[in-house]
Amino acid sequence: MTTPTVSFEVFPPKSIDAAFKLWDTAQALAPLAPRFFSVTYGAGGTTRDLTHDAAAVLHRTLGLPVSAHLTCVGASVAETMDVAEKFHAAGVTEIVALRGDPEGGADKFTPHADGFKNSVELIEALALLDKFTIRVGAYPDCHPDAVSQHANVQYLKRKFDAGADEALTQFFFEPESFLRFRDQCAAAGITKPIIPGILPITNWTSARKFAERCGTKIPAWMDEAYRAAERDNRTELLSTSLCTELCSELVAEGVDSLHFYTLNRPELTRDVCRALGVTPQTQMSNVA
Repeated sequence: MTTPTVSFEVFPPKSIDAAFKLWDTAQALAPLAPRFFSVTYGAGGTTRDLTHDAAAVLHRTLGLPVSAHLTCVGASVAETMDVAEKFHAAGVTEIVALRGDPEGGADKFTPHADGFKNSVELIEALALLDKFTIRVGAYPDCHPDAVSQHANVQYLKRKFDAGADEALTQFFFEPESFLRFRDQCAAAGITKPIIPGILPITNWTSARKFAERCGTKIPAWMDEAYRAAERDNRTELLSTSLCTELCSELVAEGVDSLHFYTLNRPELTRDVCRALGVTPQTQMSNVA
């Protein structure tokens, strides 16, 4: 089996304890020579400064590419582009450009009066700067706001046509979800890389709730499997085996790169990577 390249998503810390947790995650996963770390951006820009600081510190101390999230929510065009320029000034030249979740838990996204109306407008503006590698989101199980899977694929094509370089998918639970989506994108004329997003499940209840919110299909057999595993106190073993099997099947189908949503908990991700043959390339020093 070919060994895939990997990348990892982390989120910015909101406390001292969380800052240590982020650093421990980075220390644990950086030796696996990831293509990049991505750093998330809170709804409505609520972690804007934290995202900037975390991205800058990871880039400076680890010497690895960092792809900072940037959304359209709750900010004017000028404010959003100012954030992008600050990322660039800090040496962060890769951005994950997203529309972002509606503010305040609202059901529907409402653009800022002076802001970007959607992710395509944001991508176009970033591409015009010609300063960034631009990544975007993709949805194998169809975005909740898309009227159909065809519309879902066509919208991704618009993102690439606007200047995106690569897409990272929402997580999914069965390989067929991604493989079917990959075929649909190819049929639509999309030729740029689409990287599957992988969620190692540290808590099935919370993973399931998140899946429901973002339209990810939840197989009935997973509910049964986690019920049984919880009875036997084997949830960690189940999560490791399910995630490794999912990744192995994707790699067997020609997938050469995987993006892991770590939730700042590196152990399960690291175990899955090792099972896939992704082993430490360097020893990280304890940089304060």
